Amino acid sequence: MKYFDTNGFAMVTDLYELTMAQVYFQKNMNKEAVFDFYIRPTQKRPYFVMAGVEELVFGIKNFRFTSQSIAYLRSLGKFDDAFLGYLENFRFSGDIWAVEEGEIVFANEPLVKVQAPLIEAQIIETLLINTLQLPILVATKAARCVSVAGDTKLVDFGLRRAHGIDAGVKAARSAYIAGFLGTSNILAGELYNIPVFGTMAHSFVMVYKSEKEAFEDFVAAYPDNAILLVDTYDSIEGIKNAIEVVRSKGLKHFKGIRLDSGDIVELAKQAREMLDSAGLRDAIILVSGGLDEYKIEELLTQGAPIDAWGVGTKLVVSDDLPYLDCAYKLVQYDSEPKMKFSPHKSTFPGNKQIYRYYKDGFIEKDVVELQKNSTAHTLLQQVMYRGEVCNALPTAAKIREKFFKNFAALPPFLRNIRTNEPFLPEIGENLQRLMERFYIKFTTPSDTRTFFH
Repeated sequence: MKYFDTNGFAMVTDLYELTMAQVYFQKNMNKEAVFDFYIRPTQKRPYFVMAGVEELVFGIKNFRFTSQSIAYLRSLGKFDDAFLGYLENFRFSGDIWAVEEGEIVFANEPLVKVQAPLIEAQIIETLLINTLQLPILVATKAARCVSVAGDTKLVDFGLRRAHGIDAGVKAARSAYIAGFLGTSNILAGELYNIPVFGTMAHSFVMVYKSEKEAFEDFVAAYPDNAILLVDTYDSIEGIKNAIEVVRSKGLKHFKGIRLDSGDIVELAKQAREMLDSAGLRDAIILVSGGLDEYKIEELLTQGAPIDAWGVGTKLVVSDDLPYLDCAYKLVQYDSEPKMKFSPHKSTFPGNKQIYRYYKDGFIEKDVVELQKNSTAHTLLQQVMYRGEVCNALPTAAKIREKFFKNFAALPPFLRNIRTNEPFLPEIGENLQRLMERFYIKFTTPSDTRTFFH
């Protein structure tokens, strides 16, 4: 979103945020509120990777209603002049806590906590959810690819299939902080200093009279890092042509070849043998085309000698889990805890923290509890104070370093891509007692609903 006009952020909202806010404004209901953002459990992800905090802070910091936006809102005939005057001068003045990007998190945990005057906290809801959902989805998908890739390298190839430019940029950054080596997306490379990689398209080969001639020109232009796409016509002949061109040019270093179709296992084995026999043992085999964590695991299990992967469509759209069942809910207003009791959608009341416990270097458990002093590691860290960013946020490269340390602490059974059962936090004793008081107050003895499914 950094490359968009920052004056437009306030209009990234749903109508009901503003209609509710106008009632609050008219009734002078604007005391301090606390809202939590969290993910509901799913059988498809036992864990998630936190991402999107930098974009969230940037969006909230630049949350403004322009004169053009005010004119449009006035044209709807739903808002009075006094409220529109309030919006003209809107600035977020609250506090925000968030789990650091690159951290491992779980469903049912308050990943972001907003503490602000009620109207401010309400109005940013849509922007907050929209900003966080895709980065978390893609970072988690990327981590799953990392978990099966072993020593092989992963590169994001997904921009052309992403759901828009913004989604492609977010996906590239999220994949990088969750362990990918880099991206083909040069805009993301420019914005976040992410290493960029690329090979060639089939069209490049096809415009030449021969495949060999195409390879010759490409290698001449990029003698140190050319990766030749060898499957335009016949993959084996393509590998032979690549080897012949490299030999004829007398290159001391040949980056490698790319396979995008066919029987990848057999072709990779033949390619490795042919490259090694030609003395090109350092040349890599990069594979692309319909890849995800399941396909990568399958190919490696079958013994395919692949060095790198270009992962595109299924990464950037999080193919097997294309959306998060996430929510942003009021948990406290005017120092009074609030709790929602909707079946399967009840919430944790009060101002809370996530406490993490480790055993033998691995995450043992998380406890969601009302704010208290504790020797456990706390996950929610303050990122905004009175509308201002607290500290300089880490670079994507620094987040990536932290991710690898955090990921190493995730128990192996949770890193296994076949694990489906969500790993949920415990409810702290104080929070449990508070929920029980709500339960007694707002339900009947015959009510069999349980807390926070």
